Amino acid sequence: MAKTNYAFEKRQRDLQKKKKKEDKQKRKTENSSTPSEAADVEQPEGDLPQTDAGQSST
Repeated sequence: MAKTNYAFEKRQRDLQKKKKKEDKQKRKTENSSTPSEAADVEQPEGDLPQTDAGQSST
């Protein structure tokens, strides 16, 4: 029976962790470079009903 190569398995896990971390960092940098686009999409949905309700109450 063949022996398990623990060093190889550990190396593969480490490579997967490194790739996942790099992907996450890449997504963060992409998101931080376009925060105004994301804010523009989110703000009108939340701000318009609040603004309209506030103006009609006053």
